[in-house]
Amino acid sequence: MHLLPHVYTAVADGAASGSVELKSDGLPALPAEPPPQFGGEGKQWSPEGLLCAAVASCFILSFRAVARTARLDWQELGCKVDGTLQREGGVLRFTRLSILATLTVEPELDFARYRQALEQAERGCLIANSLNASRELKIEIMPGAAARTPVRACGT
Repeated sequence: MHLLPHVYTAVADGAASGSVELKSDGLPALPAEPPPQFGGEGKQWSPEGLLCAAVASCFILSFRAVARTARLDWQELGCKVDGTLQREGGVLRFTRLSILATLTVEPELDFARYRQALEQAERGCLIANSLNASRELKIEIMPGAAARTPVRACGT
């Protein structure tokens, strides 16, 4: 990791109507629009969806780091984030992030170690830590790549 502080830059360009174009040096442009709840067509990413996606991707990347340090082998991790937007204190804001992590590992492995690693990744997710919203983590650990039902479903 580079020395702190880090500075990240994004640029948005838009007109009175239509998509807003999101840009950052060296990355492809990404169109964005309001979600259907705010009158958008639902055909582009919205700021609200991007926030939830940022939490989900940060969670997976945090888990990668935790698992690498703990030398945990795993096959796949899916992360679904539901963000609840409410009016609170006269402003609209995300008040709750519900995170569902579905991890696939070999069936003979110690699922408790993986649960601890997932919890550590959630606590270490810098994007979620930067938000003023309550968080809930639900964990499903699945045996093997072809599994269809969770062996253990745990919520925190």
